[in-house]
Amino acid sequence: MRLFIILALCFALGSANSLQDVIDKAEENSIINLPKGLYKGNIEIKKPLTIIGHPDGSTIYGDGEGTVIKISSSFVTLKNLTIRHSGEMHYSLDSAIRVIESKYIEIIDCDIDDSLFGIDLQNVSNSKIIGNKIKSKDFDLGLRGDGIRVWYSNDNIIKKNHLSYSRDMVIWYSHGNLIEENFAEYGRYSLHFMYTGANIVKNNTFEHNSVGIFFMYSRDTIATGNVIKNSLGATGMGIGLKEVSNFIVKDNTVIYCAKGFYIDWSPFEPDMRNIIEENNILYNATGMHFHALSVHNDIKKNNFVGNMENVVNDSKKTQISKNSWDENYWDDYQGFDRDKDGFGDTPYHSFAYADKMWLYNPNVKFFYGSPVIAIIDFLAKLAPFSQPVLLLSDQNPRMKR
Repeated sequence: MRLFIILALCFALGSANSLQDVIDKAEENSIINLPKGLYKGNIEIKKPLTIIGHPDGSTIYGDGEGTVIKISSSFVTLKNLTIRHSGEMHYSLDSAIRVIESKYIEIIDCDIDDSLFGIDLQNVSNSKIIGNKIKSKDFDLGLRGDGIRVWYSNDNIIKKNHLSYSRDMVIWYSHGNLIEENFAEYGRYSLHFMYTGANIVKNNTFEHNSVGIFFMYSRDTIATGNVIKNSLGATGMGIGLKEVSNFIVKDNTVIYCAKGFYIDWSPFEPDMRNIIEENNILYNATGMHFHALSVHNDIKKNNFVGNMENVVNDSKKTQISKNSWDENYWDDYQGFDRDKDGFGDTPYHSFAYADKMWLYNPNVKFFYGSPVIAIIDFLAKLAPFSQPVLLLSDQNPRMKR
């Protein structure tokens, strides 16, 4: 049976009696219930232990250098703590909480602020990061630390966390993680994957970030039910796929972004496909932007509505028509459904006319939307002086969303 330790007094900052003393003296598997108060940080936990904060506030305050709480043991739980004032050094990953080489860690309902990195997991597995509020230091975007950093860490649950004004949430070299119902705002990458596999990204909401979700060099992942809004700026995108294979990207909503989807050399591995289906791609500057060799995607049952351009291909030699396009809803489809089967009687074709010159020559983009380009485009469609480029054909365009 666990030994319960109840602290009767609050330890003031700098006092002889410190939280570290209590931790060092506690038996393994003890539960430390902190009274309301302020506690000196830069502590280290090297044994199985639970620390629970008081409902009225138990704040662990760092000294402005290094990491506030370091964990190097399995079976550690931190719950309902307020954690403040880490160091500012990126090279040492100064964090509110850092966990190294551990299993069965739980970090639940903690409030993190004024910390360069929020929660840093290094070689951590079978752990839960749930319900935390995380905010970085008041630095420029690129100088903030990551709200949650998952590094070589597998089979974890990262759920219902709220990240604001941090840099990124990164999942690198990590597999089998569930990232669910998180909310991130005013950051850079809401969620950034590199060299990962078999993760599930489900029902997250990301708003006002530079990039919603960017998957790179990864495979065997499912992204479903996510909502990405207002990813704007020169690099703004909702969902990015770069050199990824065997992905299912389904039932996501991407709205008010510079680029809804950005697809770059995906799928990457031979004989593999990606499934992109039942997504709502709404009111973006570009609905789906293709770059480099990106073929063999199954793109079906998506809704393309209100985008300035539904589909863009910026690589002349790549035929994105080699992707499978089927049963999508296109708001610019001009056909009919005489047999009332819910699908257009004729295929939907998207061509690149003269107004797409800006895709291949950035200097022309200055004139995008101008009367000159509009007139050239009208004349090209009325009496083509060159063969327009077929971007895609959807044989069964849906008539209703």
